[in-house]
Amino acid sequence: MNIKQIFQNLLWNENDKYDFNLAETNNNNNNNNNNSNDNYISDNNLNLEKKIYSDVNSNLNFMKMKYNSMINSDIVIREFTLKFYQRDYKAFLIFIDGMIDTNLLNDFILKPLFNIKNKENIVSEQKTFNNVIIKKIKKINLEEDIYNCFLPQSSINKEIYFNNIIYSINSGNCALFIDTIPIAFDIDVKGFKQREVNTPNNEIIIKGPQESFVENIRTNTSLLRRIVNNENLITENIKIGNITKTKCAICYIKTIANDDLVAEVKYRLNNLKIDSLLSSGQLEQLIISDNRIRST
Repeated sequence: MNIKQIFQNLLWNENDKYDFNLAETNNNNNNNNNNSNDNYISDNNLNLEKKIYSDVNSNLNFMKMKYNSMINSDIVIREFTLKFYQRDYKAFLIFIDGMIDTNLLNDFILKPLFNIKNKENIVSEQKTFNNVIIKKIKKINLEEDIYNCFLPQSSINKEIYFNNIIYSINSGNCALFIDTIPIAFDIDVKGFKQREVNTPNNEIIIKGPQESFVENIRTNTSLLRRIVNNENLITENIKIGNITKTKCAICYIKTIANDDLVAEVKYRLNNLKIDSLLSSGQLEQLIISDNRIRST
């Protein structure tokens, strides 16, 4: 036996077996510990059907975990403090960078909120005959004051469920959460770039309007409104796709369209069980039957 074989026998054994299986952990104990902490929101508790909390910290943690703000570079959360009637209220704005108009956000949301005068809630005061001062105090309604007086924006909605506010954020709006208020303000500040209305490439016509549909659904419905100048034109929105939640619009003239046909279209669209919808051709294949329904 040479020296090489001696070292191999000392340092290495062919019969050695290694087990790389990981031992199972007891998740039940971890879940019980997490549930004991009211301020902690785990991934299992991110149910979008939940109502918005009145505690702003709980809402902030929920939105941070839902949007993975630690790794998502385009999710912007702007935290600040509102000084309202001699009291500080913690608040935050959340939006997606690149989908909003920053000028609208700065001029019509942040600037009015930061310029709220920190005045007292005393309406009047008077002295009695024995020099006792009686003060009449105004009842504070933070939600109504913010909604009616301090947000000069044309489109503002109040949402009480997380799923509605998250859908709006994904569509290009921003959400405002304020401490002690169990609602979120859904503010329309869309400003993402989109393709302009140009001449159609597939259906070229000699006479008639040189306009074609684009990817933005609201631009397309506005084109229809401009052409069909009639109050009976109905536009019903519907979301298709469990993941993409693609916006679709059912457009028809109420006084002309066949009610049974409209109901059939709604039925087929509402019963589509798909994860994503990416094109009108895909939608046509899903709802067509016996050549009775075709896209236009």
